[in-house]
Amino acid sequence: MTQGFGAMVLRCAAGIIAPLLILLAAGCSNAPDSPAESAAPPAPLLYEIASADGSVEGWMVGTIHALPAFVEWRTPAIEKAATSADLLVVEIAALGDGADIARTFAALANSTGLPPLAERLPPALRPRLAELLERGDFTAREFAATETWVAALTLARIDAAGDPANGVDRALIAEFKGRRVRELEGAAAQLALFDRLPEAQQRAMLAAVVEESAAAARDPERLQRAWLAGDAKAIEASTREGVLADPAVREVLLTARNRRWAAALAPLLAEAPRPLIAVGAAHLVGPEGVPALLEAQGYRLRRIP
Repeated sequence: MTQGFGAMVLRCAAGIIAPLLILLAAGCSNAPDSPAESAAPPAPLLYEIASADGSVEGWMVGTIHALPAFVEWRTPAIEKAATSADLLVVEIAALGDGADIARTFAALANSTGLPPLAERLPPALRPRLAELLERGDFTAREFAATETWVAALTLARIDAAGDPANGVDRALIAEFKGRRVRELEGAAAQLALFDRLPEAQQRAMLAAVVEESAAAARDPERLQRAWLAGDAKAIEASTREGVLADPAVREVLLTARNRRWAAALAPLLAEAPRPLIAVGAAHLVGPEGVPALLEAQGYRLRRIP
């Protein structure tokens, strides 16, 4: 064992926020920092938001929370939207305050009286758990007092590609220095979503991470490629597999948040300042995505290539 669990969790806490909400993955892994190969120019999801009379009220871009350092994702359309916007709206505004996020994370991470980690999984998945722990240079003992959702997020980082320092939301926050930045949730609220999950749903998360670990190790950049290409069909399919295949988990971590955000964004869009809304790309796809919910409120959304 080369690193203590506490040190690992604290080091990764700033990048572990919502990593299992597809395409929000941050990285604290030992995966090679190599670019997601793509033959086509980058085309992340970007929408123009207009009112019923056609007046442009703002823009919405789908983000990813971690990337290799040399991935070029900016497009002329994204640059134009960022320049034209009066303010930026993100999930978490204080991404640079890793110490505060780490303190919040650490305060929620442990409980007493938990069974051994392997016993929180079906017997058939325990050999895969052992393989994943070995690959991440962990031992099961280190998770003895760790809440199940924390174990799931930590293990998901083992094969993750990219670095949260290169996340799109972080880059946009830096680009908006001197302009207003508003947040939809904040780190504490986002972590609390996981912490409040019933143990059965936390174990479903853990089982999904362990079950998907072999595929993640073979191709850790699969979702990065889908995000970079703006492949809405692939992104939506990913919101119904793995951890989010459990309907109760999906409701808490994805669709309920979409509804809250759409409700909060509608009055903001009605105001004079025009926002660039930058949230994880998983929230922008399908009939339950934020664009669809805003359209139901009378807004017109047009994808900008």
